[in-house]
Amino acid sequence: MKIETLTPKQIVAHLDHYIVGQAKAKRSVATAVRNRWRRQQVPEHLRDEIVPKNILMIGPTGVGKTEIARRLAQLIKAPFLKVEATKFTEVGYVGRDVESIARDLTEIGVRMVRSERIAQMEERLAGIVNERLLDILQPLPNKRRSRAPGPSVAEDEEMDEEKYSQIERIRERMREQLKTGELDESQITIDAPETYPKVMQVFSSAGLEEMGLNLQDLFSDVAGGRKKKRRMRVGDARRVIFQDEVNRLIDMESAVSDAIERVEQSGIVFVDEIDKIGSRPSSAGPDVSREGVQRDLLPLVEGTTVVTKYGPVRTQHVLFIAAGAFNMSKPSDLIPEFQGRFPVRVKLDSLAAEDFVRILTEPTNALTKQYVELLKTENVVLEFTPDGVEQIAKEAQAVNEQTENIGARRLHTIMEFLLDETSFEAPFAESTKVVVDAAYVSERLKGLVERKDVAHFIL
Repeated sequence: MKIETLTPKQIVAHLDHYIVGQAKAKRSVATAVRNRWRRQQVPEHLRDEIVPKNILMIGPTGVGKTEIARRLAQLIKAPFLKVEATKFTEVGYVGRDVESIARDLTEIGVRMVRSERIAQMEERLAGIVNERLLDILQPLPNKRRSRAPGPSVAEDEEMDEEKYSQIERIRERMREQLKTGELDESQITIDAPETYPKVMQVFSSAGLEEMGLNLQDLFSDVAGGRKKKRRMRVGDARRVIFQDEVNRLIDMESAVSDAIERVEQSGIVFVDEIDKIGSRPSSAGPDVSREGVQRDLLPLVEGTTVVTKYGPVRTQHVLFIAAGAFNMSKPSDLIPEFQGRFPVRVKLDSLAAEDFVRILTEPTNALTKQYVELLKTENVVLEFTPDGVEQIAKEAQAVNEQTENIGARRLHTIMEFLLDETSFEAPFAESTKVVVDAAYVSERLKGLVERKDVAHFIL
């Protein structure tokens, strides 16, 4: 869906299909996306002056912070990158430098545009690949021509036409077999590009590893696109030929240009664990992974130009969404300059048992729906009763309270433990029906929730 047709209400409605609650956070990101379209409509001399209103999400783990940002990026087809703030260190120390964020985001943008262009010509590419495979499996011979005129000319032409017709019939039959995959196991010999094994990357404090400068790329350039004959299955050859045709038909220069434009104008970076780089009053010693990282991140968030292997990329209009639980610190512990670059602050609500019930049933990708479809492939009919879902929610809430509160992620652990035996035995069952009700859940989790030492390790 195009961004210009999306209103904030429509964006929130879309997010409601996947994330339960958190209305304030959804409204904030919806408004931020709409402001991007609004910026494109203002007079040109003002466009560069209007910067994104970056968002700081405050809330415990497992309440939907990452999912909101990820689903938003999918909706507007924007390059999206999630990073953990704790993976970066201040310049001069061993670790990743913050400019790798822009490089990684650009790489994602290029892949996205390339995939879209492949999808647009997928039918055409499939036809070309099949014809190339057909020419290898059953070549079409050249027509013979008599070198000297004589009575055999007509006979030769007649023989040629008959041979051509016969081969064409064979080719037509094989063409259909290629479309259906019947010939995928056959062996053929093709001219495949020479490849080199992956070897060590080039590392330096300047972050060359993020620019993709490794010896494999250097060897590939030296090879100059040379090919050698290789014998392989038709199914494998199809992928090699497909890639060869993609490289030939797609204008990568144009794709890279479009990708950089998309990154600069609609890229989204989600910086998680931002609270862990805040300076704590009680901390002692140098904060290599805290204040220094904030100061390094600041130019990127404010807007700078980063050199990537695809060319310079500006980050002035990239939307940054930072998130953290802020259990041990608070937003004011961040340096003032960094705080100022995140003017929109949203507090996300902790999840209760009733929220878990909704998460298990309402979203399009609800866990219960996923397990029903997964086990249906093994002819197992899985049914969740309302009281069963409520019991799962209660157990998840109880474990979160007794051990570590990891929010909705606890549901994945509970569900996997509940259905472990059913999933293992499913291939050997014949048209089995499993009803997950309150009694089933209580029986399977009996004793685990009460015993904190056991629940801590299992659930």
